[in-house]
Amino acid sequence: MVSAVSSDAGIPSVVLDSWTDFWLFRFFYNIAGYATIVIPGFLLIQYFRRRDYLETGHGICFPLVKSCVFGSELKSLHSEDASSSARNEATDPSTARQVLRLLFCAAGLQVSYLTWGVLQERVMTRTYGATDSSPGEKFKDSQFLVFMNRILAFTVAGLYCAVSKQPRHGAPMYKYSFASLSNILSSWCQYEALKFISFPTQVLAKASKVIPVMLMGKLVSSKSYEYWEYLTAVLISIGVSMFLLSNSTGKHPSTVTTFSGLVILAGYIVFDSFTSNWQDSLFKYKMSSVQMMFGVNLFSCLFTMGSLLEQGALFESVRFMARHPEFAVHAALLSVCSAFGQLFIFYTINRFGAAVFTIIMTLRQAFAILLSCLIYGHAVSLVGGLGVAVVFLALFLRVYARSRMKKRSRKAVLSEAPVQKV
Repeated sequence: MVSAVSSDAGIPSVVLDSWTDFWLFRFFYNIAGYATIVIPGFLLIQYFRRRDYLETGHGICFPLVKSCVFGSELKSLHSEDASSSARNEATDPSTARQVLRLLFCAAGLQVSYLTWGVLQERVMTRTYGATDSSPGEKFKDSQFLVFMNRILAFTVAGLYCAVSKQPRHGAPMYKYSFASLSNILSSWCQYEALKFISFPTQVLAKASKVIPVMLMGKLVSSKSYEYWEYLTAVLISIGVSMFLLSNSTGKHPSTVTTFSGLVILAGYIVFDSFTSNWQDSLFKYKMSSVQMMFGVNLFSCLFTMGSLLEQGALFESVRFMARHPEFAVHAALLSVCSAFGQLFIFYTINRFGAAVFTIIMTLRQAFAILLSCLIYGHAVSLVGGLGVAVVFLALFLRVYARSRMKKRSRKAVLSEAPVQKV
């Protein structure tokens, strides 16, 4: 099966050497690989629970089984409360130092994720080893890139936990596997989508994930939302629609390819929405953000390595790296940017809160679209540019409204607090 798509409108060309290269086949093939680990693990957990192993177990394996299956059931305050209290305790009275820290965080996040975005598009849409006599070859296995990202993030988080004091861990380890699976699949979709749609389209679609996040919040955590959250979600939908429709009115890429890209992006948004909500529910246990990073990436390494070995894709990807040293450098830099970007995320939220972090990352998305258009030549029409502006206006309105609501709730708590008489 061979399918070719013109790249005139900024859509990368797609060539399928065989039906096994079709994205849907690879998606289910990867899931089958994860199932060979998930199903035996599920059966073992059920076995230990039926045996009441927590009461009857003993021996050298008991601590490991207890940690993986049962945990210590330690609960803590909600993560947002815990992080805000830590942030208040750590606040430096020096304004200059706080400004320098904020600039450090903003620079770290921008450099990490802008570099990551540029490299991601380079790896997934361009060839390696091209010469006058050979067109070169593209790297096709998105799962290997996910594995590379996760193994470095796992190592960095493990070293951080080893050298710094962390809360006593209480969550059953197996619970990280749910967030890990959805995180692997969302990352795979993110890489795979670039074979079918442009990077600016992907960035805008990711910005619109607040809508499925709200839906997942209602389904998973039974959350309720304010009217302004629904309003900004509608504005984001309108902006994304303007961008997509304006780009489809010019030179038409293959409908099948465009549809595949949008379906993969929808998969990314759904999986990523589940990941954030599941991680939020896990924070009821006493853990730090770096412990969360370690636990999720531990299972991610296990799942992706197992699947790659079963498919024989691990050694094929290593051979590709050996043939193309430039790709090896790009893959390594992708992993470094991803791992240290996560650390910058945790540090920024801990020091300055979620609102400041969201503003920095929203600016990063706008810069990412601009960089992609400059480096890779994506064209954006006037209507498409207005759509981008509407999306980012809605995101900033969302941050502003959320910060106002938090200030009001704090004032209400202070006004209701009893006055101590002296």
